[in-house]
Amino acid sequence: MTQTIAPLVARVLLAVLFIMAGIGKLGNVEGFAGFMESGGVPGFLAWPVIAFEILGGVALLVGFQTRLVALALGAFCLASGVLYHFVPADQMQMTMFMKNLALTGGYIALALTGAGAWSVDAWTGSSARAATA
Repeated sequence: MTQTIAPLVARVLLAVLFIMAGIGKLGNVEGFAGFMESGGVPGFLAWPVIAFEILGGVALLVGFQTRLVALALGAFCLASGVLYHFVPADQMQMTMFMKNLALTGGYIALALTGAGAWSVDAWTGSSARAATA
C-alpha cells in the first residue's frame, strides 16, 4: 500500500507548491515581472512563467506526463534558485537556495519513479511506456 500511496503523496505535496505560487502571482503580475527583471529575466515572461507554474503543478497533481513535468519543474527550481537566491552573504537567501536544491532533488526522484498507480499516466499506460523507454 505504501508504494501505491507514496507517489501520490509526493506528487500532491510537490504540485501544491507550484500551483499556489502561480496563483499567488496573479495578484501582482507587474510586480512579479519587475522581480524577474531583477534576476536578469525579461519581464514579458511573467505570464508564461505563471502559466507554467499553474499548469505544471496541475499536471503533476493529476499525474499527467509526470516524468517530463517533474524534470521541467526541477530545472525551474534549480534555475530560479541560482538566479534569485544564491546570495552567500545572506543567510535567508541561502536557505531559500538550499530549499530549491532540495526540491530539485525531489522532482528528479519523482521523474525516476514515475507517477504511481493513482495517476493519468497509469490509467493511459504512459507510465509503463516511460519506464521501459
